[in-house]
Amino acid sequence: MTGILLKNEAEVLQEVGRFDLAVTGAVHDIEAITSGRNHILQDDELAVLETHIELLTDPQIRKDVIEKIETEKKNANDALIEVIGNFVQVFENMDDEYMRARAIDIKDIGNRILDHLKEEGETSALIFDPDTIIIAEDISPSDTITMDISRVIGFATQAGSKTSHTAIIARSKGIPAVAGCGDALGTIVSADVIILDGFDGLVYVNPDQEIMDAYLIKRADFWQRSSELLALKDTPAITSDGEKITLSANISGADTMTEVFDKGGEGVGLFRTELLFMGRDSFPTEDEQFEFYKSAALQAKGKPVIVRTIDIGGDKHLPYFNLPAELNPFLGYRAIRICLDRKDLFITQLKAILRASIFGDLKIMFPMISGLRELKQAKNILAEAKDELLKDCIAFNVDIKVGIMIEIPSAAITADILAKEVDFFSIGTNDLCQYTLAVDRMNQKIAHLYDPFNPGVLRLIQNVIEQGHKNNIHVGMCGEMASDPLATLLLLGMGLNDFSMSAAAIPSIKNIIINNSMVKAKEIQHKVMAMDSSEAIIAYLKEAGQ
Repeated sequence: MTGILLKNEAEVLQEVGRFDLAVTGAVHDIEAITSGRNHILQDDELAVLETHIELLTDPQIRKDVIEKIETEKKNANDALIEVIGNFVQVFENMDDEYMRARAIDIKDIGNRILDHLKEEGETSALIFDPDTIIIAEDISPSDTITMDISRVIGFATQAGSKTSHTAIIARSKGIPAVAGCGDALGTIVSADVIILDGFDGLVYVNPDQEIMDAYLIKRADFWQRSSELLALKDTPAITSDGEKITLSANISGADTMTEVFDKGGEGVGLFRTELLFMGRDSFPTEDEQFEFYKSAALQAKGKPVIVRTIDIGGDKHLPYFNLPAELNPFLGYRAIRICLDRKDLFITQLKAILRASIFGDLKIMFPMISGLRELKQAKNILAEAKDELLKDCIAFNVDIKVGIMIEIPSAAITADILAKEVDFFSIGTNDLCQYTLAVDRMNQKIAHLYDPFNPGVLRLIQNVIEQGHKNNIHVGMCGEMASDPLATLLLLGMGLNDFSMSAAAIPSIKNIIINNSMVKAKEIQHKVMAMDSSEAIIAYLKEAGQ
């Protein structure tokens, strides 16, 4: 239904109703993706879907569409197309590369609403043949999330960049992808032979035999290497001179526990609880949370599971929880700050975790702790949760271990003080690096400044590990740095003995550990900590042959 002007108030009201129903249907589509059992979503994927729900329910988009329906007498389809087009133009004209990349998100939600506005019988579903490489102007993030990767082996797009949501999701799924190739992709036809190099960001069209042979060897080497590393599944992560290291996984649900053990993981160093709160229209009840944590405890089969209390805010939003708009959400109302403010939500989650603790080795971890006051407040609320369960004669592990994420510089600097109050630390390098260097890692113009090998960041990490050990508490790391092969021996030399990462990264890190000694690791640490620039540090670590 396009190009038709409305005749009367009844038709106007009908089109407004059609638009609102279409938006509701589009939101339900995305919520079905987040809660679907057929897709195990990573944090980046969940963040994209949360962003799309926010855009779908954006009051400004609705206001503009309704205004066109009411004043210009346009039908819902035409009004939406014009409004989305205007929004896309605004984003595409922005100077910031990251913000320009958001135009595809606007297009995606517009198409979703249009799908629900289409007359009955219309469809836009795509079915791919096996071993398909998709060449397109762009691919919507939500399509990337739901794509059947058993049929798609890669894609290249004319638009987009390495900071676009599509590229981010592709990396998390392990799909080779090259974005921002430009108009040259438009010359590709179905019969062309394509080499897609996701590592170096290259697309070869009808390459000569020499390049073909080189990439066939490279692919075979990659497959063989992956197979060899998987053979280390049951090999303990012990250095050549006998130091035992623990390799754990970061997960978002019990469904991924099998993969953790298949890759040789020894438990869960970070259980993100946000997944349970997404894809729904209200906060989960205590019983729903209890079942969620109980399932993880049982699936872990006695191995430790560190449960991080809910970390919403920043880039993680819930459609039913009206968080205030903030200029700097990563520095604002998020994580433990919300929990301490909304004690009702916090105590419900804590009681559910405590109840589930009798089914396995669960531990509780508070995120975004900046100092002693917040930590003591959180511990007091935990004590209240325990008291309520005791009063109701409900069983739980009274000696459950409690720790904190070290991801704020103030916490890293005062680790000696905080260590006296907890059973363990877990270093979250993603935010620690971002906050220490005052760098928004999603801002492409300054992304080069985001550097975990900056001497300032390394000194904070070293201090946390040293203060933890001085106070006889366990110290682990669950940030991206834990899965970086370049950092492995340096971190070992610092004294880190528990690494938590995506399950897929465990075999390669284990291989580094078992083929090196603590003597070498400490030598590397000693030399690196005397260096004054990340450039010198990175060059040395590469030369050290990790």
